[in-house]
Amino acid sequence: MIRYHSSSVVFQEIPDEITLALEITSCPHRCPECHSPWLREATGKDLTWVECLRLIKANPGVSCVCFMGGDANHAEVAELCDSIRRAGFKAAIYSGDEEMDPELIDHVDYYKIGPYIKELGPLGSPTTNQRLYRIEDSKVVDLTKRFLPRKLGQ
Repeated sequence: MIRYHSSSVVFQEIPDEITLALEITSCPHRCPECHSPWLREATGKDLTWVECLRLIKANPGVSCVCFMGGDANHAEVAELCDSIRRAGFKAAIYSGDEEMDPELIDHVDYYKIGPYIKELGPLGSPTTNQRLYRIEDSKVVDLTKRFLPRKLGQ
C-alpha cells in the first residue's frame, strides 16, 4: 500500500501544469542531504484511488498529480496514474532512480529521474544529474533545460 505524508499545490515542479504534489513515504533511495528525509519512513495515510480523488477535488484547478519522494512500488503508482489519467488529469513521478522504469513509462505524462547529489545541484542547476521528461505518444522529450535560469533577453 502506498502511503503519503502530505499534499500541496505547486506551480514549478511540472512545466505548464498546476500540480497536486503528493509526498509519498517509504523512499528507498536514502540520498545524502535529502531535502525531505522524513519521507524515508513508512508513515502517513494510505493513498487509495478514493483518497487521491478526494485530494484532487479538494484542490480545484489542478491539471496534474505528481508522486514525489517514495517510489518503491512502481506497480501501485502505475495503477494510480492510470486512474488519474482516466479522470482527465496528467500524472507525474519524481524518482530517485538512475533510469526510467520501462514498466512505468506508459502510465505517466512526466517522469523525473536521478538521485539528489548535492555537488551536482537540483534540477535547476546546469550541472545537475537529474532529468525531467515528458512522455507523449511513447516519445520521450527532455524538459530539463526549462528549469535552467535564463539571462534577461533570452
